[in-house]
Amino acid sequence: MKVVISGYYGFDNIGDEAILYAIIHALRQQQADVDITVLSNNPSVTETTYDVKAVNRWKLKEVMKAIKHADGFISGGGSLLQDETGFKSIPYYTGIIKLAQWLGKPVFVYAQGMGPIHRGFNKWITKQTLQKAGQITVRDRASKQLLESIGVRKQIEVVPDPVIGLHAEEFHSSWFEAASLSHPVIAVSVRDWPTNVDYKNKIADGLDQCVQQGMEIVFVPMHGEHDDRTSKELAKMMKEKSKIAPYDASIEEKIAIIGKSDVLFAMRLHALIFAAITYTPFIALSYDPKIDAFAEQCSQCLIGHVKEDTWGSADVLKEITRLLANEEAEQQRLRDIVAPLQAAANKTALQAINTFRGSKN
Repeated sequence: MKVVISGYYGFDNIGDEAILYAIIHALRQQQADVDITVLSNNPSVTETTYDVKAVNRWKLKEVMKAIKHADGFISGGGSLLQDETGFKSIPYYTGIIKLAQWLGKPVFVYAQGMGPIHRGFNKWITKQTLQKAGQITVRDRASKQLLESIGVRKQIEVVPDPVIGLHAEEFHSSWFEAASLSHPVIAVSVRDWPTNVDYKNKIADGLDQCVQQGMEIVFVPMHGEHDDRTSKELAKMMKEKSKIAPYDASIEEKIAIIGKSDVLFAMRLHALIFAAITYTPFIALSYDPKIDAFAEQCSQCLIGHVKEDTWGSADVLKEITRLLANEEAEQQRLRDIVAPLQAAANKTALQAINTFRGSKN
């Protein structure tokens, strides 16, 4: 079976790369000889990293050729159909789905997070495109509700994010081991975001107070050099010392760094997911509804929003201290919530394969 996968791949965003890693792993668990081609911004790196075929996502002839020879097309996962971060995402990803549909290929929407979608045209084109998909799976209830609200009438199933399906027991980080950190270790994942609220100073002040209480701080950049810059900015704002993990560390190593930490404080969704699969208690700071949805799903603390001045540095210290004081109980509570999701996550790959098999009958 030949499958083409489309998503935000080849851009050095560790969250999206972890999604691709997890989807490939799950597909191969279900069918070991599956032939996978990825639409990537950096095909050579994608091919080398995941042992797959890859084509340049911007070269229409290459994309058409790959889809034409495929048995099915996967769109996802991640937050592809949204216009919060730019106006190009929805036209691009719906356009690629339409291309697959025009070529007569079954489309499987794989555990996507939908929205926000602000523009009327984007709502219309999303509705028209997904209405003709073979099967739609989304990663949270809010995504399902959004699609239903814009008029998608097909069955929509809520499934775990693909990365939830990874089992991280064997992952390790040579960087973490060499860093000689003293516990408790607080991992921190931050990103830049436009807002009038000085959230970076709030975080920096809160982390300073943590260090003064005997904790160590490790920044874990999730989106390559982008988050590395933001991590360095916050580290410079802090009065106390902190460490920054390599921005180009592998998916497995970043999962291990978060897993070896005692608590995670994060804005990035897949940093939160890395914490969940390693049963590391976390505190989320929201910039997008997907953060709120995942914190709620895992019953973990949502400290506030980057655009709301309702939280401060004292809250950062208070919540981290609370989690550390109840660390074992918090780990077990997270394990009880996440373990069933891990078992369910890889079933999405089987649904995709069955969708493609069914189209050939």
